[in-house]
Amino acid sequence: MLQCCPNGTRSAVDHPAVPLSADQISRTATEVVELGVRSLHLHPRDVRGMETLDGSDVAATVAAVRSVVPGVEIGVSTGAWIQPDPERRRDIVGAWAGLAAGRPDLASVNVHEEGWAAVCAALHAAGVGIELGVFHRRAAEVLRATGIPPGTVRVLAEVQDDGTATDLLDALAWTPVPLLLHGQNANTWSVLRHALAHGLDTRIGLEDTLHLPDGTRAGSNAELVRHAQTIGAGFIAPRGHSSPG
Repeated sequence: MLQCCPNGTRSAVDHPAVPLSADQISRTATEVVELGVRSLHLHPRDVRGMETLDGSDVAATVAAVRSVVPGVEIGVSTGAWIQPDPERRRDIVGAWAGLAAGRPDLASVNVHEEGWAAVCAALHAAGVGIELGVFHRRAAEVLRATGIPPGTVRVLAEVQDDGTATDLLDALAWTPVPLLLHGQNANTWSVLRHALAHGLDTRIGLEDTLHLPDGTRAGSNAELVRHAQTIGAGFIAPRGHSSPG
């Protein structure tokens, strides 16, 4: 499975093709889904273009995207930088239970952030699936000691600049849930190749990198997806794992 992460924390200052409004994100979603993407990881924005967890803003983005790409998995972020107060963050996502058509299918929760377990519990109670963000071995150890929270769909193993895919996967070898392995910035494409070579799910988008494999600047999220699919075509997924799509 190839997930697309079209915006993340980036803005139009970083790249003019970064989608921010619900309409822009919907257009991007249409483009990448036409290429075969079936999972999206979004960072909704408010009217000022700032990242938000507010239910009305999240619902507006999710509903707009769902209307143009029905049946596609839609996930959002709950990063602590969006709402630093862990109790407030827990309460806000807990209220997503009432979002109806605007409720995301999934939300990512970073295990190294304060209050992560409570946020997971609130999401599960709200009927939102969980993607656990694990950035390093310490977070993997915390997760193992705490246990996989109910409602977890997958672990997002994000290789940091000072880490390696091999080390992070080794730290997560015990987990019973699927892994999605991805990198960021300079290591994005090498980690994506590692994931594909090992039959793991991965992701691509302007959240993770602004550049193509050859170092030139990407024109759009769709262009990044096409390059990832070209790389994926060179690998044969081991039996029992997802193939890129």
